[in-house]
Amino acid sequence: FVSLSLSLLLLYGNFKKSPLWFHGPGLFNNETHASPIVKLGPVDRYTVAYPHTYSFVQNEPRRCGEEKPFVVLMVPVAPQDQEHRSAVRRTWGSEKVVTDKVVSLFFFLGLPSVDGSEKIQEGLLQESKEYRDILQSDFLDAYVNLTIKSMVMLEWLNRHCVNASYAMKIDSDMFLNVPNLIQLLLHAPMENYMTGLVAKDAQVIRDPSAKWYLPPEVFPEPVYPPYALGLGYIISLDLPGKLIEGAKHVKALYIEDVYMGLCMRHLGIPFTDTSDPSQFSAFPIPYERCRYSRLIATTTASISDQVGFWKDLKEQGFCE
Repeated sequence: FVSLSLSLLLLYGNFKKSPLWFHGPGLFNNETHASPIVKLGPVDRYTVAYPHTYSFVQNEPRRCGEEKPFVVLMVPVAPQDQEHRSAVRRTWGSEKVVTDKVVSLFFFLGLPSVDGSEKIQEGLLQESKEYRDILQSDFLDAYVNLTIKSMVMLEWLNRHCVNASYAMKIDSDMFLNVPNLIQLLLHAPMENYMTGLVAKDAQVIRDPSAKWYLPPEVFPEPVYPPYALGLGYIISLDLPGKLIEGAKHVKALYIEDVYMGLCMRHLGIPFTDTSDPSQFSAFPIPYERCRYSRLIATTTASISDQVGFWKDLKEQGFCE
């Protein structure tokens, strides 16, 4: 797989790295160190190669069967981002059983798209041996391939976690209150369920100079259908198979969460609004113990915040 990674790097050698944070139509996340849009054809640059058969170079096909989780946490992350993987493992990813419900954690990634790919792969092999939580497929891990990343993630869930009840796709820079997530899911529908921060009536950007521009020939509608922001959304595990089937009939836009919304619309399945939208935040929230004790998920500004907030919330005592 190292040789495959190197050959893909040669093919995509013109990728340049962009800053950590990026914004889109309702998006705010950093789950992969983003590459800018590559200028291809007038339409091709806005779509990705899906459906397509992708394979795994690192896999854990038996863990769901062994652990029998209630919910599976799927964390999309860049191959080189070992720091965020470590932070998640030390914080909310360490919570394996909550109110007698089993929680399984996996990191989902593609092949490295930065210099030093061979060294990165060696490190991933060691991580995989130690933690058994690395899932790596053979697409190039780049910002333009986020839709591929999420769809291959759904394929994996559909194949290997059929006995789990729910999954949450959550970015590596997020703070997650796992007990509150479990409480939400104990009362959630077990079919056709997708929730999170749901964007509604988001305008399609038509300014060709804007980063999130989509031309009318790619997406002619002026407004996107509802979609759950990609920083963290929850699904019942009947949905992966349905979304995979729906994706065969929907043009694969590179904007991952919008594409999920398009597939949901094709299937005729509405999003489920949360009873308390304040439990999810797309922007970092200043730490207050009482407020964080009520949250489910929020973006954090740094790894030190992510770790520090989680440690403080786990200390015994009352919020003030």
